[in-house]
Amino acid sequence: MRITRRVKDILANYESDNPGTKANLARILMEGKLGGSGKLVILPVDQGFEHGPARSFAPNPPAYDPHYHFQLAIDAGLSAYAAPLGMIEAGADTFAGAIPTILKVNSSNSLSTTKDQAVTGSVNDALRLGCSAIGFTIYPGSEDQFEMMEELRELAEEAKSAGLAVVVWSYPRGPMLDKAGETAFDICAYAAHMAALLGAHIIKVKPPTEHLSLDAAKKVYEKQAIDGATLAKRIEHVVQACFNGKRIVVFSGGEAKDLDGIYAECRAIRDGGGNGSIIGRNTFQRPRDEALAMLARIIEIYQGKA
Repeated sequence: MRITRRVKDILANYESDNPGTKANLARILMEGKLGGSGKLVILPVDQGFEHGPARSFAPNPPAYDPHYHFQLAIDAGLSAYAAPLGMIEAGADTFAGAIPTILKVNSSNSLSTTKDQAVTGSVNDALRLGCSAIGFTIYPGSEDQFEMMEELRELAEEAKSAGLAVVVWSYPRGPMLDKAGETAFDICAYAAHMAALLGAHIIKVKPPTEHLSLDAAKKVYEKQAIDGATLAKRIEHVVQACFNGKRIVVFSGGEAKDLDGIYAECRAIRDGGGNGSIIGRNTFQRPRDEALAMLARIIEIYQGKA
């Protein structure tokens, strides 16, 4: 694998990491059709845990099979595939070495009444399965946020010592935030910054809206004239909040939307300096041929061709 200058520059931002961790980051950054560009498109399939199997896979029944997702990510030329333990185990041998994998090591479910997640995988699991990274969700603002952050600190320390990268899903929610606040401009930037402070190599947040949630932050945003008029400008600020662009930031695809909406969002992420998309339901709930065509177009957008 010949590493490009762009990827070498990105790796140089991770000054404390050992060669093993940097090699695994390089595996993700050099994989697929965007390999070497510094841009990423990742397929995450943890929605069965989060929302249930029918809500996740019934719109496209072949997606009940874990092999379907491995093959989709490979055939689309994606950067990596992320999933919980059982999904990775179900294809680990068949697809060993075919695409970088990210083991999602904590999960929630729709039957829970708390804003928390259970630890459902380990660093040893990730190593045993040949994964490049672990993935972990935190809920800044929830009543369980500090326990989640402490769990992340322990797992991240172990992962890094074993040469794995760390991907953090940072999704604000809790009693101080209404639905609008969870994707507010100031809150998304704050959540991304917290993930960076907790040692994430790759940070996943939702695309921010124009809404400003915290009164104290709103005053600063207005006084400093922080531009949030367009999604591209809001993406730019979130990237700035991640150590002035020295951490990899990708944005979730969220709930199912039409193709024009997906493509417009990807263009804004590209134009704002984001590193790419981590897009699940909008991919695997479509028929395979439609999903492959959509992903090909998204990749062209991040290549600057569309």
